[in-house]
Amino acid sequence: MKKLLRKSLMLLLIMALLTTFVACSKETVSPQTEAPAESPAESVEKTEMRVAALNGPTGMGMVELMERNENGDAALDYDFTLMGSPDDLAGKIISGEVDVAAVPTNLALVLHNRTEGKVQLAAVNTLGVLYVVENGDSIHSVTDLKGKTINISGKGATPDFIFQYILQENQLEADKDVMLDFKLQHAELAAFLAAGDVDIALLPQPHVTTAMMKNENLRIALDITEEWRKVMGSEGQLAMGAIVVQKEFAEENKEALDTFLEEYERSVNFVNQQMEEAAMLIEKYEILPNVAIARKAIPYSNIVYIDAQEAKPFLEDFYQVLFNFEPKSIGGKLGDEGFYYKK
Repeated sequence: MKKLLRKSLMLLLIMALLTTFVACSKETVSPQTEAPAESPAESVEKTEMRVAALNGPTGMGMVELMERNENGDAALDYDFTLMGSPDDLAGKIISGEVDVAAVPTNLALVLHNRTEGKVQLAAVNTLGVLYVVENGDSIHSVTDLKGKTINISGKGATPDFIFQYILQENQLEADKDVMLDFKLQHAELAAFLAAGDVDIALLPQPHVTTAMMKNENLRIALDITEEWRKVMGSEGQLAMGAIVVQKEFAEENKEALDTFLEEYERSVNFVNQQMEEAAMLIEKYEILPNVAIARKAIPYSNIVYIDAQEAKPFLEDFYQVLFNFEPKSIGGKLGDEGFYYKK
């Protein structure tokens, strides 16, 4: 009887121990009691930056950074906005709704002057995107334009002044030696050119690509970026797009701004080196209508990254040309030292 009692007690003790062990095991692995591990990305608060760009070449260089931001892999917390109108974008910059933006280069200086120095140019992001496109094969140099009519969009806009300056430097006078017709806007002009209703046009990308995809008889007769370099000298660059920043943001977040510029440069390199992937992203973010146009337009869009201080010499030449034609085109005066951001 005693032996039986000892066996029963032993069995009860073993069962109690097993129950305690199982309960402890469950408590150890319970998701309710174990604190989740904090990832390095979550433990560091990212600086927020509001970035805006225009659809077209000035926004194309951002797509790799936009994709990494969407995936949570960017160094900063970016809020990207894409817009169709330079005027609408200018309004957001002036009101302070945007920290950093990609804008036409003349608009960068207009904003600096209009805000009394509150906007700075941080980098050049796009060189020339203008081309003379011909339905035929009669133009091989600027001098071949003599006696012809060239269709252009935007009288008194930057492309008009750039083209007239190139004509002048080649001893040709606008509306005398070469007639300029401003009746059509970019999209209409591209459509007329593709349809054969216009023979010669000065167009920017991606309108050049759009027209040429619809009419195989069209050819690029003159690269205005190259013609600008010829008249300005070997160091001359036709800067058509720029990155601007709110001066106050730059002063208060210098490290973050410099990080953005590094990430932006990486994105530009990606777009130029991995064009197929870049074209898909350009379509994804609706910067251009589709992959086919994006893929063909990238090589002709001169997407670059050049720091403001490095770009300053050729920017000053560019702004001087615009100022000589129309001071209002750059906001009434040339840029001062404070216009150019220093990393």
